[in-house]
Amino acid sequence: MRFVQDIPHAQFRIGLYAWNGKYIVKIEAGPYEQTYKVSEMDLINPEAVPTMLDEAFLMQVARRFQEMDTDWQATGERNDAF
Repeated sequence: MRFVQDIPHAQFRIGLYAWNGKYIVKIEAGPYEQTYKVSEMDLINPEAVPTMLDEAFLMQVARRFQEMDTDWQATGERNDAF
């Protein structure tokens, strides 16, 4: 996987990578990560990716991270792991 660029954001660590004919957007928050893959053929250039990460999209990403944490905590409690 080839690193293309970091995409600055105050809340998340966002990296853009290229691999196997796809651009991969990795968004990290604490112990959690969301990954989005898009074919290189679907984008004219990787500079279009930061504009796609608009406020509405990133609000959904934040909500999903919260859901991931809730799910993780719940399974830990159900299985006496925490």
